[in-house]
Amino acid sequence: MACRYLRRSGYKVLFRNFRGRSGGEIDVVCRDNDTLVFIEVKTRGREDFGRPVEAVDREKQKRISRGALAWLRMLDNPDILFRFDVVEVITADDAKPRVELIKNAFPLSKPYLY
Repeated sequence: MACRYLRRSGYKVLFRNFRGRSGGEIDVVCRDNDTLVFIEVKTRGREDFGRPVEAVDREKQKRISRGALAWLRMLDNPDILFRFDVVEVITADDAKPRVELIKNAFPLSKPYLY
């Protein structure tokens, strides 16, 4: 559902469920024009305990950052723009699923540099 939404939004999906050797992980790797985008997908049935994006805490951001750096190393560290987005999917019982894209949801985690 998230990938379909991203494609309709103009993203080109490159890879799903990437796992780096250093322990990093990325749900979806995309291109948005000239920008490489690393996307975390968070799904919730309800928002009673907050929005799905709130589950992307500091530790999760570090894991995603490690995965992004592994992806960039795999490409020989290109001079390329990249960012981290989050796709929220809310699947309430009585409603059509709602998908929301949060661009630039967080920066590259410290202490990592690129």
